[in-house]
Amino acid sequence: MTKKKPPQEKLLAAACDIFMDKGFRGTTVAEICARAGTNIAAVNYYFGGKEALYQEAWRHCLTESMRRHPPDGGVSPDAAPEERLRGRMKALMRRIADPENKDFLISQMEMVNPTGLLEEVMRTELIPLRKETLAVVRELLGPDADEQRVVYCEACLVSMCVHPLLMQRVRQKTKKTEAPMFANDLEAFAEHVVRFALAGVRATSGEDEP
Repeated sequence: MTKKKPPQEKLLAAACDIFMDKGFRGTTVAEICARAGTNIAAVNYYFGGKEALYQEAWRHCLTESMRRHPPDGGVSPDAAPEERLRGRMKALMRRIADPENKDFLISQMEMVNPTGLLEEVMRTELIPLRKETLAVVRELLGPDADEQRVVYCEACLVSMCVHPLLMQRVRQKTKKTEAPMFANDLEAFAEHVVRFALAGVRATSGEDEP
């Protein structure tokens, strides 16, 4: 006999799907409750309102995505920094490409029509991950690299991982079949991006200060 999900789990699942498709402002509490099969008062009862449910839905999606794709990519913390960066970059790309991942698309909807509601929860969850990546980049650049160079390199590395795959997810979601699918072989694309990134970091580490 299949165990029934509790109402809060049904609400979270419904909210993740609808917020991903319509964003915060395009989503109604009634729509969430109808999809979850709950009373319309359930959102206030379990989450305290639509705003809190929005924040919890994004956090829930991120947690599930991290569970499927641990941010270190399964690479030992004792591995060389090149391997640790490779693990982190590939894990990030796999997360974005995963069709079950919803936190990136919810974030995209928030960027298109910002509410400010996700600022604090995103800061809390994402800053520790960014600090870990910055630490690896700092190690690769060496002790003479200033902090600005570290931050620039990290921003470029993350952009190479996020932008192309997120745009591909958006194309898939909007069914724009005429757009090229350049990452059909995710692992080959990820390895190319990592090699390109490591070469860039190595070149940057030899720069003279401006």
